[in-house]
Amino acid sequence: MSTSVESRVVSGLEVRSIDYVPLDERHGKLWHLGPLWFMSNAQIATLAVGLISITEGGNLIWSLLAIVAGTVIGTFFMAFHSAQGPQLGLPQMIQSRPQFGYVGALLVWLFAYVQYAGFNVFNSILAADSLHTTLHGSVKLWVIVVTVVALVVALVGYDIIHKAERILTYTFLIVFGIFTVGVLVTLHYPAGSFDLGAFKWTPFLAQFGVVAGYQISWAIYVSDYSRYLPPDVTVRKTFYWTYFGSALGGIWLMVLGTLLAAWAGKDFDTIKSINAAGDKVFSGFGAIVLLFAALGLVSVTALNMYGGSLTLISGIDSFKRVRPTLGVRLLTIGLTAALSLVGALAATSNFLANFNNFLLLVLYLFIPWTAVNLMDYYVVRRGHYAIAEIFNPHGIYGRWGWHGIISYLAGFAAMIPFFSVGTLFVGPAAEALGGADISLFIGLPVSALLYWWLTRSIDVEAETRVARAEAEELEQAAHEHREP
Repeated sequence: MSTSVESRVVSGLEVRSIDYVPLDERHGKLWHLGPLWFMSNAQIATLAVGLISITEGGNLIWSLLAIVAGTVIGTFFMAFHSAQGPQLGLPQMIQSRPQFGYVGALLVWLFAYVQYAGFNVFNSILAADSLHTTLHGSVKLWVIVVTVVALVVALVGYDIIHKAERILTYTFLIVFGIFTVGVLVTLHYPAGSFDLGAFKWTPFLAQFGVVAGYQISWAIYVSDYSRYLPPDVTVRKTFYWTYFGSALGGIWLMVLGTLLAAWAGKDFDTIKSINAAGDKVFSGFGAIVLLFAALGLVSVTALNMYGGSLTLISGIDSFKRVRPTLGVRLLTIGLTAALSLVGALAATSNFLANFNNFLLLVLYLFIPWTAVNLMDYYVVRRGHYAIAEIFNPHGIYGRWGWHGIISYLAGFAAMIPFFSVGTLFVGPAAEALGGADISLFIGLPVSALLYWWLTRSIDVEAETRVARAEAEELEQAAHEHREP
């Protein structure tokens, strides 16, 4: 083991968390991002995202087109976040401090942590149901098993997560390749499923919004898993590997969800329908699909624990400076796993039924954030940050970044009249549009353009000079594993 790797791990466990990754610890191959983001999306929680149009009266062909359109647009934003990792050497959410301030970034970190918890509850329940259907036993016992296995993967950290997702990708292509052919060949769909003249705005935009929201929700993860790459990888290639990996995995599973929902109709149930469709290929194949699906859900649950830990450490650091030691990693991953476990054991059928509403809420909360973060990185500061100052509560980025906070709140407020969340809330603009939700197209430009206008006075060159002056000390401090 090399010296740089020795400094990065202790007894096989990743040491680093929110701190800067020094150049001598950068490693990995750019193409690894492809299978990681493919497999993160290629699991049956994603399949459930493709149901909303069918359940709201849309036909199959327009549901498929909504899925493709939502994925193409939503993935665009998350993939641009991925390029930030190699350039900054930081996990994703800590990068919000230059826009929102040392303390102000808590606004988005709270929402991010709720997202991690919500997805983990849903993922672990789906995995437990899959295992219960195939191996029997108590669902609650399987929830515990899934949580513990995911906890171990998250504790080992970055490298094992990347490796596990690569192995699962190869297996997925075989198992779900066969399953997909079976779905296309053996299932029959209702009359009018492919009638292009049966277009309805409301289910189309509902499906589009949920899909785009689901893809954008990955934006809070992405540079967590690219930050160890060397900075000489290009922004373009980092974007491509992330974009196509995530988009292909998302489209594949969401399309499967739509096809299964159209076939099963009112009798659709995620686990039972997968099992039944698999058995049409050959008897027992449905169980094989579900067992593999459970492994995919365990892996993405580990991703959520890992990201949740980083977000929790960032939040704690906003109140009391935290030296990001291995002990802190272990504690916060354990707390995140415990929260996921309690939520999954306490969840009711209402939670599962409202998963699509949860996805829409995620979309609403993170549209303004992604607009502000990307505008700051690519247009305002053009990737130039004084990284050491991100960890300084009295540094140049301040405790409260009012430019980012105001832009976020303004974008969110502008979206409210366009919200359409099932029976929970329909804004007046959405109601006038027959229930169609176009809030995505409102929040993005409002937050982005307002942030650009408010930050015209920022002296980026002065910040760049500070970054250069602190660069050598930053590398030394990181190498010695003292903050940052």
